[in-house]
Amino acid sequence: MSSRFSLPGYYPIDSLSQRLTSYFLNSSADIYFLMKLFRLMLAKTICRIIKSVDAAMQLSQAYELHITELGHAYVLFFFSTVVGLIDSTVDDWEYQNTTKDRPSGIPGSMDLQKMDVDLKGTQNDKRVERRDWMRRTNSLMALEVLEKISESKKGATLLRVIHLNMPEKFDGLLKRLCFHETCKMTSPNLIAAKQIFIKLSTNIQRSLAFEGQLSQRTVTEMLVDIESCNFVPCWNSKSALPACWVLFDIYMESTMDPKQLPITSAVDILTETVITLQVLNQASWQETFLALWVSGLRLVQRERDPPEGPIPHLEARLCVLLSIVPLAIANILKDDVIVNSSPPQDAKPLTEMELKYGHGVNGKIRTPKRDDLILALQSLGQFSSLLCPPESVLDAANRAAAKAADVISLSKNTNDSKGSDCPSGSSVKAGGNMRHLIVEACIARNLIDASAYFWPDYVSASVISLSDATPKEMSPWSVFMEGAPLTESLISSLIATPATSLAEIKKVSRIALNGSEEEKSAAAKILCGASLSCGWNIQEHVVNFVVKLLSPPLLPGHDESQNYLMDHMPMLSAVLFGVSPIETVHILSLHGAVPEFAAALMPLCEVFGSLNPALNNQSKTGDQLSVYRVFSAAFLVLLRLWKFYRPAIERGLKEGDGAIGVGLTLEYLLLLRNRRFPSATVNPSPQDKMPMDLDQFDSPSDKPIYIDFFPKLRAWYCQNKICVASPLSGLCTGNSVHQVANRIISTVYSKMTMGGPSSDNSAASSGTSCGSSSTGGEEPSERPLLPAWELLEAIPFALESLLTACAYGKLSSRHLTTGLRDLVDFFPASLAAIISYFSAEITRGVWKLVPMNGTDWPSPAQILPKVESDMKGILAAAGVNVPSYPSDGSTSMLPLPMAALVSLTITFKLDRNIEYLLAVAGPALENCATGCSWPSMPTISSLWAQKIQRWHKYIVYSCSRSVFRQSKGAVTQLLRSCFTSFLGIRNGPDSPLTSQGSINGLLGHISPQGGLPNSAPGLLFLRSCRLIQDVEQVNDVIVGLVAEFARDSVDLSAKTTSTRLRSAHSSLSITAARAKEVSSLGASLLCAAGGPRLVYELYRRTIPTWLLSAEEVKLKEVSSASRIIEGYAMAYLMLQCGACTWGIKDRPLSWGFSSQATRVVAAHMDFLAGVLEGNVLLGCHPVTWKTYVSCLLGFIVNFNPVWVREVRKETLRKLACGLRKWHKSELALSLLERAGIQAMDLVAESLSSIG
Repeated sequence: MSSRFSLPGYYPIDSLSQRLTSYFLNSSADIYFLMKLFRLMLAKTICRIIKSVDAAMQLSQAYELHITELGHAYVLFFFSTVVGLIDSTVDDWEYQNTTKDRPSGIPGSMDLQKMDVDLKGTQNDKRVERRDWMRRTNSLMALEVLEKISESKKGATLLRVIHLNMPEKFDGLLKRLCFHETCKMTSPNLIAAKQIFIKLSTNIQRSLAFEGQLSQRTVTEMLVDIESCNFVPCWNSKSALPACWVLFDIYMESTMDPKQLPITSAVDILTETVITLQVLNQASWQETFLALWVSGLRLVQRERDPPEGPIPHLEARLCVLLSIVPLAIANILKDDVIVNSSPPQDAKPLTEMELKYGHGVNGKIRTPKRDDLILALQSLGQFSSLLCPPESVLDAANRAAAKAADVISLSKNTNDSKGSDCPSGSSVKAGGNMRHLIVEACIARNLIDASAYFWPDYVSASVISLSDATPKEMSPWSVFMEGAPLTESLISSLIATPATSLAEIKKVSRIALNGSEEEKSAAAKILCGASLSCGWNIQEHVVNFVVKLLSPPLLPGHDESQNYLMDHMPMLSAVLFGVSPIETVHILSLHGAVPEFAAALMPLCEVFGSLNPALNNQSKTGDQLSVYRVFSAAFLVLLRLWKFYRPAIERGLKEGDGAIGVGLTLEYLLLLRNRRFPSATVNPSPQDKMPMDLDQFDSPSDKPIYIDFFPKLRAWYCQNKICVASPLSGLCTGNSVHQVANRIISTVYSKMTMGGPSSDNSAASSGTSCGSSSTGGEEPSERPLLPAWELLEAIPFALESLLTACAYGKLSSRHLTTGLRDLVDFFPASLAAIISYFSAEITRGVWKLVPMNGTDWPSPAQILPKVESDMKGILAAAGVNVPSYPSDGSTSMLPLPMAALVSLTITFKLDRNIEYLLAVAGPALENCATGCSWPSMPTISSLWAQKIQRWHKYIVYSCSRSVFRQSKGAVTQLLRSCFTSFLGIRNGPDSPLTSQGSINGLLGHISPQGGLPNSAPGLLFLRSCRLIQDVEQVNDVIVGLVAEFARDSVDLSAKTTSTRLRSAHSSLSITAARAKEVSSLGASLLCAAGGPRLVYELYRRTIPTWLLSAEEVKLKEVSSASRIIEGYAMAYLMLQCGACTWGIKDRPLSWGFSSQATRVVAAHMDFLAGVLEGNVLLGCHPVTWKTYVSCLLGFIVNFNPVWVREVRKETLRKLACGLRKWHKSELALSLLERAGIQAMDLVAESLSSIG
């Protein structure tokens, strides 16, 4: 047709098209303007549509949201339609008799009267019948529509979005369904709709359970199954306990580090760890509890005969097993709902619909965890090798078995009298084991009941018969509760016997506050005795009362001329020296009492440090009391709670990691302590719910405390930080501090003129007990009897003069050592100032080296070769080979401050009375030694080993740890040895598995008798990881080892399981299970070494660097299966590290998921999105990258959807787009579904990709 169509006044269409095309091609700026104008017009149109829909449906008011996106309106419109159809069905079937019980509060519900405006008053029966028929028909059609909508994938997706992001609104839908179900048995109109309603309920149930979501499974999707994650089993049928629970063992063992006092309650941390591993391993609670108990038993057995030394021993390990673990389980069980328990009288019976959904309308129906705990305790009998009790608790185990035997005997013969108490330890000689102690701990905390005594094989028949024939003895606590006076014999028995009830502890605490002077001191010693160290069933209460006793009340009739704390001086002295042992302080820290403990010690230091001391103050109990003695005990214990001696360089390297224990300050401890009180009033933890029965006094410990409240302590605190950071400045002559320093120096020089001790320094002098009022021939009047704070302020200046005099030969080394020792004897707190000053000077490295030749300074030559040999033996047993330092026969050299410090410390006697001094000197000395050049540590260790021979094992073991501060290569070797011993691999991945693999190979089994101490590589790493200066190296090494051993697990599985494999599916499952164990070990070691700091670094730097770095050239070709497993293992490493640090699912840790964690997770997701967009060039293999991204996002969707809500909306869009390009639309949709309310529009946009 030649003529062209045109309109009057317009160009022909083809001519217009040509003109527009030419214009567009020549006007790019105008194109941009037009596109921008079009987008603006489109946005305004969409905005009007959103407002119209919102106004018609009243979505903003109903859902309390500000709807700005069309997708939001679409999702909420769909849900409102579903609810409206259900409500209209209710109205049409005329449930007038049940209208008052109908749920409300969700849009769509309408009143019946509003719809019947035409029905009232009509007289036409046919119209009434037709209207009734239409109602019934419409109701069936509405149910059919709902059934079809819920059956479709798009409808199920929209329902799931509401369920995940608006659970309270979705609960309203479930209530309506439950309402329908309760009415279907009474209303005849529902008979025809029964089948439709069943299909509707099934479809909604399937949408919540994510069934039918994946249509096809790739290899990666077999690893991360969004349905059930059952493709990677963790519970290996070949072994009783798999290695995926290794985090339990590593955490428990890390709490035993004597240099690392936990400031967060081990109960809280272990509670979250248990919940995290139960979710990650997808195990039953029976399996989880069993793994927890077995790890605790291994902890006890591993060091049941530990080497002697200033370290926590068996008491702290038993505290974890019998007190911390039961308290953690109590936290887990407190939210458990027993379905079979009697419901309230006004409660409605549970419907079939509620039981079918598994969580009920309000999420209250759960499987009883208490039954799983009982099954786990019954299963402990299989682990006979772990149940053998150590010698020190054998009597306690026998008493527990005898108690069960008594109950069984009484149940068989009700006519027999009960007996006053359980048999004593000497009455029953056999039958008790660790399971009896565990069961008693659970019964004491109401975790289980006494029916456990009747379990099969719980108590042997011989013990029952022996219990019948054995006379019962009354315990000393029963005698005490009956009102017997506190005689010396009864006091000794109460100190040695742990209390069994809270009432006994409360009575003792009242005596400690209100009794006579003798009774106060005795009661304090009783509380700090066996009840604190071995009273596992009430240990948390004893810890609370002990800390409270350090803040006593103002007694009536107090003398206003002196501080009220002087009235409690005998009791305070007994408590301070009772809690000063290393084991006891560690037990306090396990229960999370460090912040409260520090806050209670500060007022004591402030008050007693400001008082003028009395030379002799003998108490009525015969104990020697002095202001210096009480102040020193409180001050030195306070300093042990934070590393006051840490040099400035170390403080700068490790600051900012207070949650892990390094970088602690007094301000941080007080901040933690003050933060606990508001949370305790809202949701107190079990250890916080302790009865306040210290005669109801208004304790200052219940109020906020700040360091500014203690000016003297704060002044010393600031001076100490200045001393550590920079050299001392000179003092003006006549200054008060200068005068005190001169008096201290004069005291030291007076010993020279009086002909002080003549003992040679080559052997350690015996010395006197610390805290004495005078020593040698020195007159007491010559000592500077001044307030403690004035002495502490002047001591660093005196030390500088004394050390300078010694360096220039004006003062001999022997007189310097004896002078310092005399100062410590007179004023024990001076040890803190000596350590602080010397450690700072050692770090500065400005002092000359002095020969340790046995003439001027003590010589280590006698035992040094053996120490070096044993040290190398320990390292070699752990798989670490260090270069030998050839000895040229020259004398060992040490810096002058180091020589003076070690010479001073070896003069201390090994006496329990001065254990509080050794507890301060030991860690400080080791810290100083590791900061010197390499040969220094063996030299110092040799001096101590020849001083205290029975500490040889401990000293050599400590010496071997110093290697890892000096050598990065040694750290790499040790970490590799951890993996090979855990996996049971010898001499590389090609060697067969050994029987010593898994956790026993990693941490050791039972401490060896004689010979070298436990040299398991994992144990050595846990004791050394805090010494590593470049802690970021641990991240790089662990990531490399996880990748390597994950790849090798494919070949290893093929060699060891090829004869039993029947499909690629099972082969992949077994290989993935091995890779999961590798990742679990890597995550556990990483968290133990650096905690949140290393996890942040892992997300920010380590993994992105690993993905971007060019792959190393391999000697052999790596298969695609190895690449897949490598990516899977790395994704699981990220998941477990993040979950252990920040929490799992909807349980963010109170100390974990901070704003910084939010930024770290979001930044890593931004990195992944950038690579998926093609903006970043990868260095790893594409298969590894694809598997890593898919598995990581799949893990987050399954285990930690709360992380998705912290990711930017645009980043989520990019991630979903990248996953769709990989044909993983279901994973992309699942990711968007969990992104929160603000991302619901992205789900609506993704519906087009659903088939």
